[in-house]
Amino acid sequence: MRTVPRIAAAAALAGLLLTGCTGGGSGGGSGDGQGGQRTARPQPGTLRVLAGSELSDLEPVLKAAEKATGVKVVPTYSGTLDAVQQIASGQADRSYDAVWLPSDDYLRLHPEAARRIGSETPVMTSPVALGVRPEAVRRLGWDPGKVTWAQIGQAVTEGRLTYGMTDPARSNSGYSALVGLASALSGAQSALTEQDVRHAAPALKRFFAGQKLTSGSSGWLAQAYARQGSVDALINYESVLLSLNRDSHTDLTVIRPVDGVVTADYPLTLLASAGTDQRTAYTALTRYLRSPGAQQAITRQTLRRPVVASVAPDPRLPAGRRRELPFPGSRAVADGLLDSYENQLRRPSRTVYVLDTSGSMDGSRLSRLKTALAGLTGTDAAPGERFRDREEVTLMPFADTVKGVLGHTVEEGRRQQALDAIRADADALRADGGTAIYSSLQEAYRYLGQRADEAGGDRFTSIVLMTDGENTAGESADDFNAFYAALPADQRSVPVFPILFGDSDRAELQHIADLTGGRLFDAVGSSLSGAFEEIRGYQ
Repeated sequence: MRTVPRIAAAAALAGLLLTGCTGGGSGGGSGDGQGGQRTARPQPGTLRVLAGSELSDLEPVLKAAEKATGVKVVPTYSGTLDAVQQIASGQADRSYDAVWLPSDDYLRLHPEAARRIGSETPVMTSPVALGVRPEAVRRLGWDPGKVTWAQIGQAVTEGRLTYGMTDPARSNSGYSALVGLASALSGAQSALTEQDVRHAAPALKRFFAGQKLTSGSSGWLAQAYARQGSVDALINYESVLLSLNRDSHTDLTVIRPVDGVVTADYPLTLLASAGTDQRTAYTALTRYLRSPGAQQAITRQTLRRPVVASVAPDPRLPAGRRRELPFPGSRAVADGLLDSYENQLRRPSRTVYVLDTSGSMDGSRLSRLKTALAGLTGTDAAPGERFRDREEVTLMPFADTVKGVLGHTVEEGRRQQALDAIRADADALRADGGTAIYSSLQEAYRYLGQRADEAGGDRFTSIVLMTDGENTAGESADDFNAFYAALPADQRSVPVFPILFGDSDRAELQHIADLTGGRLFDAVGSSLSGAFEEIRGYQ
């Protein structure tokens, strides 16, 4: 069986291929229509599709489909979290005719979502696999065609293999990997149960101790690997790993463990609310997409596997099939597995929030910032969005200079006290002064270096920069470039995730993201709260 993440805590599924990331960051699964414009009313010959961002790589195929069938696809790229929530709430019924996610398995577990979907047509498939550097394969003595998840887990536990994986709470590939690992390491032969999860928990915790790179999207994970090359392996979709080899000239050995995989089948799914014209368009489009010519184009261009038996996969795709690992048998099991990952199994996080509280933030902008931070402490926030157990959270408000360093640790058993303290510090923020972006970032890096010396560095570490303006005080961009270049290698590996907000300079913030290996998130055309929530997948 196949899986999509849970409705309340699953993936903001950003671009799975290198070219498939939502342009510059969508600001938290807001469904802001990047790559396609949302239409208010259905139009004859047009299919409005709420789609995963990775499907942007199908643009040539969809153009050919329009030429052949007259059906124009108008995509709105969204994270899976937002898409599933829109379906379950009925909001999608007003704006879309169809939805295109990696899998509909989780939708079927949620009654409110399941009753709102109609016809489902699988279009292509791609299993979650492991891409390993050839030197690591040789060092481990592996035969790529015979490797098991248990062997992978043993190599990780012994410190002989490090890897990157997306956050299961934000990305479908990460959630699929989590389900697959729990199934394989527990020995589950049927639908995953709570007992299976408990049985696998010790091995899972040892396995996730070896994860050194995380991401909210499969595409950014691949980009980070290509840029840093700091891990031995990546857990990702087979198509992403092969596309990375093709587009970035890496040479990862793609391993599909013999004891099983979890596979996405990308069903194009008609919403039950779609009108007659749209049903006709859907039928014509899906018939075309499953035609031999379209299936050949899909496998050649995207390196996903065709679903039509008469069409051969691209020669770069490994031959043979693997057993499908079982999906959780209920929402309770799926949600419990994810909650366990977030708060117990994964390596903890350490994040500094560098927050612009200059005079221009006074009024509604500061109120939006406080609301966004409060949302990360709320009990009603999904596990993939709120602060986790064991997480270090530091607020560093700044204007002309850094105003304070407000550190908190969300300790297990004292979670609420820590969350209340973070919320109180956020509520106490006041706006005045200029905007010293680069000086404040330097202070954040110095602080993180000190924390690593004091408390250890075995954490996912990052900086979030939120500013509504350009740099007007303190160090310059050139000063920061020189400062960053002189940092030790371990500190240079800490990415900055800037948030475009208010009147901030996109080029300035994009440079910071590019320099540090981070990613820019856009809260100008969408929600500031959404941007903070989406960044959670990268921490």
